[in-house]
Amino acid sequence: MSVMTSDTARRSRVGVGLAIAIGAALSFGMSGAWARGLIDAGWTPGAAVTARVWVAALVLLVPTLIALRGRWSAVRRNAGMVVAYGLLAVTATQLFYFQAVARMDVGIALLIEYTAPIAVVMWLWLRRGEKPTRRSIIGAVIAFAGLVLMLDVVTGASADVIGILWALGAMVGAASYFLLSARSDTGLPPIALAGLGLLLGAVGLTLAGIIGVVPMTWTTTDIAYRFGSVPWFVPVLAIGLGATALAYVLGIMSTRMLGSRLASFIALAEVVAAMFFGWLLLGQLPDLLQGLGAVLVLVGVVLVKLGEPAASELVEPLPERAA
Repeated sequence: MSVMTSDTARRSRVGVGLAIAIGAALSFGMSGAWARGLIDAGWTPGAAVTARVWVAALVLLVPTLIALRGRWSAVRRNAGMVVAYGLLAVTATQLFYFQAVARMDVGIALLIEYTAPIAVVMWLWLRRGEKPTRRSIIGAVIAFAGLVLMLDVVTGASADVIGILWALGAMVGAASYFLLSARSDTGLPPIALAGLGLLLGAVGLTLAGIIGVVPMTWTTTDIAYRFGSVPWFVPVLAIGLGATALAYVLGIMSTRMLGSRLASFIALAEVVAAMFFGWLLLGQLPDLLQGLGAVLVLVGVVLVKLGEPAASELVEPLPERAA
């Protein structure tokens, strides 16, 4: 009886984790459309992403300090992991991606970054001996094919070696996000890890701007969207609050509940969400080929889910107290 109760609780936790992961993907997915309005108005990508991370870091600062009451020893014990999260999962992912976009087609750069879920599977296989099932491998291939169609990179867009290396750096940063977020043995509440990581990321991006690695230009003119124009701070707050602060917290929570492998594949739904918000805010509609790609991504995610180990092997323990 106790075994059945435990299995039911684990399945319930997985179900909640899936819902939270989808919420994280939707939150992350809205950032591109809001940011595109800023960029079209004269903001550089570096300025937009730095503003995004700073808003999120400041919003989470007080909740982070509250969550860390009595847990500063956990921060000291995991200082290396926190720094790695801030530099890799936040700063490197954003910085390297925009460097790649500066040299190559945006679709190819994004496609390379979104190979992160496959990198997670390979890392867990090589590092921990967690060999993926045949169904998971098939799902990964299908999801990858769907991304190729959705990102419209089958039309011969060009790239160069340096751009590809920057994009691979962004992929490593994205993969580290899932792997580090999945660690539930740190004693750090999800909101604290997100807050500390975003603060370090904000500082890192600002320093990159000061030394000229990331161009920083912005404007205070109104920003135009499909539904009309809004003051510049509306998209900045939308990106900082919804697409960053909320998204990172939900992402860490779901990754701890699902494990890094499954959470990373569920995050592929961010591409679908980005296309939806692109239509909603910018009037950009995918063509038939991209629509087919969206279906393939969803099919691939389902296959990966079906190919996952049993719930008892999949779910990693949650911290004693979550924030």
